[in-house]
This record gives sequence, C-alpha cells and structure tokens, in this order.
Amino acid sequence: MKRKDGFQGEKHIYVPEASWKAAAESNVFMSQLYVTSMGYFPNAAFHYRDRPEGCSENILIYCLRGKGWFLLDDRRLEVSANEFIIVPTTKVKMSYGADDHEPWTIYWIHFCGKDLEGFNKGFNLKLYDGAKQIQLNEKGIQIWESMYDNLQLGYSKDNLNNISLCLCHFLATFFYPEKHSSIKAQDDQDMIKKTIDYMHQGLANKISLEELAGLNNLSVSYFSSLFRKSTGMPPMDYFIHLKVRKACGLLYSTEIKIRDIAVSLGYEDPFHFSRLFKKSMRVSPQVYRVLRRRRSEITD
Repeated sequence: MKRKDGFQGEKHIYVPEASWKAAAESNVFMSQLYVTSMGYFPNAAFHYRDRPEGCSENILIYCLRGKGWFLLDDRRLEVSANEFIIVPTTKVKMSYGADDHEPWTIYWIHFCGKDLEGFNKGFNLKLYDGAKQIQLNEKGIQIWESMYDNLQLGYSKDNLNNISLCLCHFLATFFYPEKHSSIKAQDDQDMIKKTIDYMHQGLANKISLEELAGLNNLSVSYFSSLFRKSTGMPPMDYFIHLKVRKACGLLYSTEIKIRDIAVSLGYEDPFHFSRLFKKSMRVSPQVYRVLRRRRSEITD
C-alpha cells in the first residue's frame, strides 16, 4: 500500500533540470536558490518515500494536519500538525512518510542552489534538528500557491526567475514567522482550534454545520469559508475525517465489531459508515484492519 503520490486532491510539479539551468545562464541569482519540485498532499494515507543515497536538495515539509516521520540513518524524527521540518542536503540514507493512524496533509518543496551548504550553514540548518512548531502559515501557503500557479504556466526564464524570488519570501515565512503573521490570523486560528476541540468531544454525536457556525457566532457561509481556508477542508468533511481517524485506531487496537464502531461514531447505518471510510482511506474498514495488523506483525 506504500506510495509516493497519487492522493486525491494532490498537486505536484517538477521543474526540468534543463529549464532551470538555462535560466541560471542568463541570471546569476537564479543559480543561488531555485525550486526543483513542489507539492501538496492532502490526507496522504500510506505516503512513503525511500532515499537510500540521501538527497542532493533541501526538503521542506509543512504539516497542516495529521502526523508523519523522517528516518535519517536510523534516527527517527516525528512531524505533527502545525509543524515544519527542513532536512538539509545529505548523503545519509533517509525515508519518510505519513503516520498509519493520522496521515499527514502537507505542503512540500525541494530546493537547491549553487552554494546550498553555505545557505544551510548561514541559517544554522542541521540534519537532525527535527520539526519546529509554527502557527498557521497563511502567508507561506499564499506564496506556495502563487509559485505553483506560475509553474503551471511553463518554465520560461522570467517565470523561473520569479519563482526563485518567491522562494526566498516563502522560506522567510518559516525562518521568521512572527514577521509574517497577523492578529486576525491568530484570532481565526483560535476559533478553528476551539471548533476542532468541539468536534473531538462530539465524535459520537451528529453535529450540524449550523451548530458549528453558531458556536462561533458566525454565519454558516462565513464560518465555512474561514474553516476551509484554515484547514483545507469544509467543516463537515473535517468532522468525518476525525471520525475516520478514530475508527482507524479502534480497528487496529481492538476487536470491536465494525457495526459497533459505526454506532459509537454516530452512524446507525454501518454500510453508510463503511462507504465514508472507504472514500477516505481507499480501503474498507475490514481490509484496513487486516492490512494494518499484517503490517504491524512484519514490523515487529
């Protein structure tokens, strides 16, 4: 079930080596720092990459939801929601992927440069630094989306020069997040956190969109827009996502029957629950239980 891409709703793009080399010949700055690939993987269940010879580029992963991990020469680094990790170029063997129970939703960028080691030294980036916490990086996401949209238009020199300049701004939002946040953004984030906590407490119940909007004294349309902007998902889809995550844990760690799990999560119809689960996880609850336990036995 391991896979490097192919997730529903994903975005990813790779810049041909010949294209950025051509751009660098006409603009010396372009050779200093440039994007080689970038992507967005939502709810990336079974995401896994293996790089036995390391990576010649820096890798930045920004985790919005869920969890994941890096394994660098047998040293494990965890990455959770509202955290980012920058793994500098290395020849050390590495692998990384999504958590089995709570697969991450990530924005990622691979970037390189003429003096990448000097860049990493200048910003004190070390191989085993691990993940760092960050509040919702709205500005960074906006810049990422702008870079992605530009790359979709092609690899002209002007386009790639613009991407390199945007990359500097993008990285700045992670190196100096306090200089790129706003009070309103923090207020919105607090509201989203309160809503998600409410969802967690009500996993066994049926919660309506109107109820969630009323919790925050907002109209349904405005609340839905803010929530989706923050999490990348509509409120009710996110609530279902939390229920599925809970179900994953129960399927793996208990012998509770699937129909009883469905009822415990507010679904009287087990077939409806199974359809929702399969839509999210790509496999039925029964198949998930078998695969997860088989994988655990192999790991052990």
